Amino acid sequence: MSLAVAVQMDPIESINIDTDTTFALMLEAQRRGHLLYHYLPRQLTWRQGRVVARARPVRVQRVKGAHAELGAAETLDLATLDVVLMRQDPPFNLAYISATHLLDRVHPRTLVVNDPDAVRNAPEKLFVTEFQELMPPSIVTYDIEEIRAFRREHGDVIVKPIYGNGGAGVFHIKKDDTNLNSLIELFQTFLNEPLMVQVYLPAVREGDKRIVLIDGKPAGAVNRVPAPDETRANLHVGGRAEPARLTKRDHEICEAIGPALEARGLVLVGIDVIGGYLTEINVTSPTGIQEIDRFDGTNLSARVWDAIESKVGRRPDHARPT
Repeated sequence: MSLAVAVQMDPIESINIDTDTTFALMLEAQRRGHLLYHYLPRQLTWRQGRVVARARPVRVQRVKGAHAELGAAETLDLATLDVVLMRQDPPFNLAYISATHLLDRVHPRTLVVNDPDAVRNAPEKLFVTEFQELMPPSIVTYDIEEIRAFRREHGDVIVKPIYGNGGAGVFHIKKDDTNLNSLIELFQTFLNEPLMVQVYLPAVREGDKRIVLIDGKPAGAVNRVPAPDETRANLHVGGRAEPARLTKRDHEICEAIGPALEARGLVLVGIDVIGGYLTEINVTSPTGIQEIDRFDGTNLSARVWDAIESKVGRRPDHARPT
């Protein structure tokens, strides 16, 4: 099966090819003979009922500094393609939401991964609240009095913007810290969104486990250990990647959320688990595949493409040669 695939992502020239999940997915697609195009979200256009993108054909290779060879730009009607990978990084803002609405106009005739409607309706720190029995004690609120009361009850807390990403704006506020009010006031000056406040989990010092699920099934995990002077375990702020195995509790979490992910068309998802608690469900541009592959000797990109090809092959209007 040879597919025409457009990858909607951030500038490919600036990615880290040793860690970038999208790059790994593109390498595997190319290995399978799929034709790849690259375009930026701002190059999407709705024109008289058609959604087009100013895209460039691309070939990739694992050579630093020469990892992408881009051809001349052309205007693609996305309805004529087989697959669009929606892989731009958050923040999950109005630009992101607008892109999901535009891609809705071609999905599912052109398979968009992940399903744009599901992405729009599953913001990562809110989607997780559908599974509150798996979460640590948490609140989502604008109300400073609610936040104060929550800290009085639970002591040390984590405060983070509801639409933040990559660990940006995440604060550990201890029970005797006098900066809580100032922090909330600061957030309120530039964020018109609620905050998520969660009990601080000391187990984060042993790691924040990223579990990758493909079509709702766990495929592998990597443990991200924060630096000694950090609360955040995100790798790009100094977290250290370590091999990880799925525990009985991890499997329980995956079994609880997996059917909902599969039903929503969320093919590639990354969840975060700390001390046996589910803290986030990442559906926009989940990462971790390359780290898991290196530790476990796997090829998760191949499993993702197996799932995508199966979905494309089941479409009644799919008429591309195999």
